[in-house]
Amino acid sequence: MGLRNRHGTHVDPVPFLVVVGLSFMLLLSFGPLYGRALGLPLETAIGASAGLFAVAAVLAFYRQVWTFRPETTGAVPSTARAERLFYLIPILTALILGLAVPLVLG
Repeated sequence: MGLRNRHGTHVDPVPFLVVVGLSFMLLLSFGPLYGRALGLPLETAIGASAGLFAVAAVLAFYRQVWTFRPETTGAVPSTARAERLFYLIPILTALILGLAVPLVLG
């Protein structure tokens, strides 16, 4: 997959694909359930979740592909990036569990 930024430089697609995949998972898993809990018809809840996913995908593309500058990749050491990633894993787990609690109890 050959993604290019606005200057024509090749960009690594993996971070973009991970963000889009996670937003797809969260929005289309929990969005319709929360929409139904708020009294929306199923079709409307799915449509709203899909619309939010499209917005998230466009924003992720803009931030991680279109405006990405590859020359700044080495500005943050890889150990700091890995440490930040390992801190985000329990935060994402807590977010998913927190989203599930009202649906299980309600």
